[in-house]
Amino acid sequence: MWQLRLIPKKTKIRFIRWRTVAAVLSTILVIASMALFATKGLNYGIDFKGGTLIEVSTQGPANLGQIRSLLLEMNLGDVQVQEFGADDTVLIVIESQPGGSAEQQAVAANVIEVLNGALDGGVSVNRQEFVGPGVSGELVIAGAQAVIGAIALMLLYIWFRFEWQFSVGAVVALVHDVVLTIGVFSLISLEFGLPIIAAILTIVGYSMNDTVVVYDRVRENLRKYKKMPLADLLDLSVNDTLSRTLMTSVTTLLALFSLYFLGGENIRGFTFAMIWGVFVGTYSSIFIAAPILLYLGVKRDWSEEAAKKAMAAKP
Repeated sequence: MWQLRLIPKKTKIRFIRWRTVAAVLSTILVIASMALFATKGLNYGIDFKGGTLIEVSTQGPANLGQIRSLLLEMNLGDVQVQEFGADDTVLIVIESQPGGSAEQQAVAANVIEVLNGALDGGVSVNRQEFVGPGVSGELVIAGAQAVIGAIALMLLYIWFRFEWQFSVGAVVALVHDVVLTIGVFSLISLEFGLPIIAAILTIVGYSMNDTVVVYDRVRENLRKYKKMPLADLLDLSVNDTLSRTLMTSVTTLLALFSLYFLGGENIRGFTFAMIWGVFVGTYSSIFIAAPILLYLGVKRDWSEEAAKKAMAAKP
């Protein structure tokens, strides 16, 4: 029966040989990501910094320069004006104004009135959202807690299922993926909002799934090849799971690229984060999570001891 394979059935790629290069590269990227976050920061969306978002459509291509000048004359503080998907659709983000929701709605109504007056009534409102600064602050804290909590629970899960060396390797890979994702968003100044937090949590799950697949094969091979050097055993385990890892990554990327190019502006940031996460998650499972077991020195008799304890526990 014919089967689709992205790579040969039995590969013998020496992944562990590149562990030093991968470690240096990842260290540089992590430090660069942290430096970017500390100096440049993130382009927080309205979810995190509060304010009013107005999406409008114009009759014909929008003149962004004219719209921006009109809003600057209103002295509303930080105002962002950008094309949103089509050339006749404009996304306007206005920083939070003094007062409550009633004042924010009044400002939004005033903005729409000014645009209609300047553009001869050729403006229609597609959507309007308001997030207060108190709510946005709570969302920042909740988002950070969600990511940290997910990583902590993953650590406990791997520790319970395997051994502490495996847990450390998995968590280092997860933190690596999250930091690099934040770094790339800081680098390209893509809007960072609640959907990106959801994408990061999905990346954590995806990366963990890849890592657990590799670790399962490592555990099996520890029982099967008791005298094989650990570096060779790790190479064997990664190669055994390589076809499955790449097939999962490629099929996921096919769907994500379709969403990125055809799904519209509303989900483009989310899908970009997911695409980046698939690449970096696959990389970290192979070049970060697996080599850490070699550095930490997994006990070669661990699986045998565990098997004996499990047998002794049976009635």
